[in-house]
Amino acid sequence: MLDCKLADTPIVHNHHLGEYPDQVPTNKERYQRLVGRLIYLSYTRPDIAYAVSVVSQFMHSPSEDHMNAVLQILRYLKSAPGKGLMFSKHGHLNIDGYSDADWAGNVIDRKSTSGYFTFVGGNLVTWRSKKQRHD
Repeated sequence: MLDCKLADTPIVHNHHLGEYPDQVPTNKERYQRLVGRLIYLSYTRPDIAYAVSVVSQFMHSPSEDHMNAVLQILRYLKSAPGKGLMFSKHGHLNIDGYSDADWAGNVIDRKSTSGYFTFVGGNLVTWRSKKQRHD
């Protein structure tokens, strides 16, 4: 794939990937190997997490369409080198968590905003921000 056409997105919009009776099978071992590596990579590249979760659903019976979706992810990765999360060694494996909330703080719609962050060894590993309405 050294001379492949680059992709702007990791997965085609409205991809319609699924299992269909007329699908053409592909090399299962190669597919599983590629998707396994992409799963591992998605820990530091959250921009591919959705696309990888889609293609990982077809590990048991991949088709050419599924392999094309994997190749789309690889073309996207080639177009965006150097992006992703960096995990650094800080000499410890402390687990730190932080959370905050603003309960019904929005004066217009009375929505609350809450969120949390979790760090392991000084590196961000999980986060979530959520806005919800309380009636």
